[in-house]
Amino acid sequence: MAKKPTALPVASAAEIDVARAAARNTDSGPAGPAPAAAGKGDAPAQKAIDTQALAAGMPANVNKPLEHGESNAASTPAGVTVAPPSHLPGVSTLSEVNRSDKTGGPAAEAMNATIGTLDRVRVDSTGQVLTTNQGVHIADNQNSLKAGARGPALLEDFILREKITHFDHERIPERIVHARGSGAHGFFEAYEPLTQYTKAAPFKEAGKVTPVFVRFSTVAGERGSKDTARDVRGFAVKFYTDEGNWDLVGNNMPVFFIQDAMKFPDLVHAVKPEPHHQMPQAASAHDTFWDFVSLMPESTHMLMWQMSDRAIPRSYRMMQGFGVHTFRLVNEAGESFLVKFHWQPKLGTHSLVWEEAVKISGADPDFHRRDLWEAIEAGEYPEWELGLQIFTEEQAEQFSFDILDATKIVPEELVPVQIVGRMVLNRNPDNFFAETEQVAFCTAHIVPGLDFTNDPLLAGRIHSYVDTQISRLGGPNFHELPINAPIAQVHNNQRDGMHRQAIHRGRVAYEPNSLAGGCPFQAGAAQGFASIARRLDAKESADKVRIKPEKFADHYTQARLFFQSQTEVEQAHIGNAFRFELSKVTVPAIRERVVASLLNAVPELAQRLAQDLGMQLPAPMPKALETPAAPEVEQSPALSLMARPGDGGIRTRKVAVLVANGVEGASLQKLVSALVAAGAVPRLVGARLGTCTGAGGEKFAVDATMENSPGFLFDALVLPDGVPAVEALDADAHTLEFLRDQYWHCKTILALGASDALLAEARIPLTMPDGSADPGLILADAADAADAAGADDAIESFIAAMGQHRHFGRENDPPKV
Repeated sequence: MAKKPTALPVASAAEIDVARAAARNTDSGPAGPAPAAAGKGDAPAQKAIDTQALAAGMPANVNKPLEHGESNAASTPAGVTVAPPSHLPGVSTLSEVNRSDKTGGPAAEAMNATIGTLDRVRVDSTGQVLTTNQGVHIADNQNSLKAGARGPALLEDFILREKITHFDHERIPERIVHARGSGAHGFFEAYEPLTQYTKAAPFKEAGKVTPVFVRFSTVAGERGSKDTARDVRGFAVKFYTDEGNWDLVGNNMPVFFIQDAMKFPDLVHAVKPEPHHQMPQAASAHDTFWDFVSLMPESTHMLMWQMSDRAIPRSYRMMQGFGVHTFRLVNEAGESFLVKFHWQPKLGTHSLVWEEAVKISGADPDFHRRDLWEAIEAGEYPEWELGLQIFTEEQAEQFSFDILDATKIVPEELVPVQIVGRMVLNRNPDNFFAETEQVAFCTAHIVPGLDFTNDPLLAGRIHSYVDTQISRLGGPNFHELPINAPIAQVHNNQRDGMHRQAIHRGRVAYEPNSLAGGCPFQAGAAQGFASIARRLDAKESADKVRIKPEKFADHYTQARLFFQSQTEVEQAHIGNAFRFELSKVTVPAIRERVVASLLNAVPELAQRLAQDLGMQLPAPMPKALETPAAPEVEQSPALSLMARPGDGGIRTRKVAVLVANGVEGASLQKLVSALVAAGAVPRLVGARLGTCTGAGGEKFAVDATMENSPGFLFDALVLPDGVPAVEALDADAHTLEFLRDQYWHCKTILALGASDALLAEARIPLTMPDGSADPGLILADAADAADAAGADDAIESFIAAMGQHRHFGRENDPPKV
């Protein structure tokens, strides 16, 4: 016969009262648990009862033995949790049920309500009254409070004081590097699952879409500097994945100047304006930069990229991006693969020419920022494809170079680039400061499925980026700024600090705990981020050393690879850039060191520079490694900008159409319609704004002038037909300057009918220097321009020639009249 369960003793009224009274104290408590009856109808007592039950449910930390021994390192368990009997143990205060328009009600359980879309912080003041920051309506925003109309301003004017004080503190410290930047929102879409390589959230399934924010930047210049400086461009992408934020913080060049983060402050100090006179701004053409790099031969490869046309891109939309370092992919099985990241622009890779970049910097220092903004506003959303070079440690060990060396690439001939997804930027920021300026990228921000390698430059960046955001954004809570907040829920025990926004519920801010049922608990290796156990071996020893691996000492092989992979035009531009930069150096010995170092990489380039700079050819600089390993690849066509011309289209290209009274209207109208249909942006440019009257009485709105929009700001030029218009344009000196800039910058020019007189006046050659036809100079005589078929042919040829971007066959060094 079964025994009857032992009945619990019935608590007396006195015991219930004592338990309820004890539950109302915060500094002591009874020796045993309160009777269950005490909680009926009494919230404090019920909270005490449920808290006791929750804590009793975790008599020990059962995971503690698993924290020891290398055999347990790869199998970290999830944290132990206990479900609470009710919501009461987790509340901060029982008074949370008392709602107000400010406090709201109780917190949503298991939710960080600060996480959400940016809609939660957007402000639209349409139809609203002007207020102070405290919400007080402002009656007069024109005058300060004074003692009489001509009396002194009064200290009690809190409206004036608040307004001025806030204004005085509107600026925050700019970034030490990458201060000048522009950004946009968009998305990344995976083409196919990459689960065989990685469990990273963006790559888990085909078609998966991840929100992104991208910031492009120059490196050396200050926040107000020019966009078109010769410089590296930052290419930083923040992926808001459903498993946390991943920041891929790269550049438009795949290598860097240095191999170890120890030298980063030295590099930046050298390239920044010289401290005694704070010049030059946003430029590397000065003594301290070249002094530094001439003594750091590992910079040679990066200098080739820096002196190439990649340092003066036509647009952010027309440049590649690279992760620079070698990272790791990690799959669900814990298998690790090495990876390099590449962004490939849909529009192809295109650049400015140097003289053009210099002129643009004066006419429109916001050239790249404006280009990005206008394209997105027009619905011409920039797009890149993401490519991965994936390889194993065994492959890496066989390479002639070290994949931990940030001054080296992995040639595509060794490891092809696999295209795995696309990124589209389709929304401009609502507020530049709140989004583009306050966004904080950190190389330390990665998600499960990714990991670091032992790259010593990357190691320093992992620390530095977080550290600088704390200084720049005022404390450790910069992750709570809306642009930086993830879309994944955030739950941890980090508390307080400057500008804290989250209001944490409950009294527990530590782990392990029992008072919150063990929450928030560690996810364990199966669900959370876990570093890969084995990284590239240090083969010589495991001793503490300050030294570089031997392969790091090969400073010149890949510099030669890059130069030899360029077209003749690009090689000439590299030489021109070295010549310009070194001509700005005031100390001959520095120039001599640079040329001596280049002799080890590209002797013909060094010889040309010595001649161009009027100096004797020095002896080659001693090498750190006299006999480096033979390279696997000596020429890689993928390293040329010309390898990625795009689709040959002219979408978003800006075309200047010069106009004046008497212009032949029919051909002009047909031309503009054809350009718009092809996606180009034609602008009617005249001597003054206003209306231009065509020969047939047509009216054309002039929306730009040769004064406010010089020729170098456009991708192509149309010279109109109509004798009166041509004569008017010929009388304006701006016209010839406009035309010459277009020609010498190798852009496409269409001359209709009578406008061939302008070509003659500007002394524009009708053929290339070698006597061949100029494919970028389209001529339509008066008969062709007037004839429908002839005009169509000329327009078609013009659009096709524009799709070639530049016609470098015109170039001479120096330019010839």
